[in-house]
Amino acid sequence: MDHLAAMLDGPRARGAFLLRSLLDPPWSLRVQDEAPLTLAALVRGTAWVVPDAGAPVRLSPGEVALLRGPHPYTVADDPATPPQIVIHPGQRCTTLDGEAVYQSMELGVRTWGNDPDGSTVLITGTYQMDGEISRRLLDALPPLLVRPGGPVIGLLGAEIVRDDPGQEVVLDRLLDLLLISTLRSWLNDDDAPAWYRAQSDPVVGRALRMMHHNPAHPWTVASLAAAAGVSRASLARRFTELVGEPPMAFLTDWRLALAADLLREPDATIGSVARKVGYGSSFALSAAFKRVRGISPQEHRAGAGSR
Repeated sequence: MDHLAAMLDGPRARGAFLLRSLLDPPWSLRVQDEAPLTLAALVRGTAWVVPDAGAPVRLSPGEVALLRGPHPYTVADDPATPPQIVIHPGQRCTTLDGEAVYQSMELGVRTWGNDPDGSTVLITGTYQMDGEISRRLLDALPPLLVRPGGPVIGLLGAEIVRDDPGQEVVLDRLLDLLLISTLRSWLNDDDAPAWYRAQSDPVVGRALRMMHHNPAHPWTVASLAAAAGVSRASLARRFTELVGEPPMAFLTDWRLALAADLLREPDATIGSVARKVGYGSSFALSAAFKRVRGISPQEHRAGAGSR
């Protein structure tokens, strides 16, 4: 698995929160649910995303706003419309005074809003926790990213109102597909993160692919340089310039991201994970994990390392 595929595989919806909102102006939702990752897809109408820090961004039908939490923001028909509803952690919805409103605004299966014939249709999906393997990707994301959603929005809109057996799994996978298509669109832009753009470099890209495909190999700068056909100094300099960190620092981060993900598997031992990611013993992995992440693998497995 290459680095991009692994990171796109990171946030995998499991019973994700998904909601279709039918809204008629004026409307304004203050979102402070602390979700690490939210997708807001506009099906029809007009909506603005107003981050606490930064300029308001207008959504057009067919576009998706990707919001990296846990920072609060507002979604409204107009940036000047004051918030009327507050969305808290756990998707609890209240007025500004704290009065619960979800049931009074329920309009059907996974549907909510202030008007069943609302001129605006917005689909919102949230990931409640990020997979550790995708940390580099999530950290690289801007706080707010708007991209075309493509045909997945239509599929999600058709399925979100159904209540068939296994529907939760269908919706999870559609949300994942919408996220992946949005991220791929972003990564094809000029503002993609440096580590992604570096994959197209003939020298650095080859070194990255070798580390991605075989993290357990005892790589050194010398062996990577030899395989890429350049000197150690040339690889180190070029890698650092394009990726933003030296090859061995990148490799350590990649190995520990993989280890963090593998440690979540119930039957995994620290020793077996260590061998899969290139550490000779459980002690060596534990020492590196503690040094870089500030906690032990055991603490991470117990949940102390969740973000």
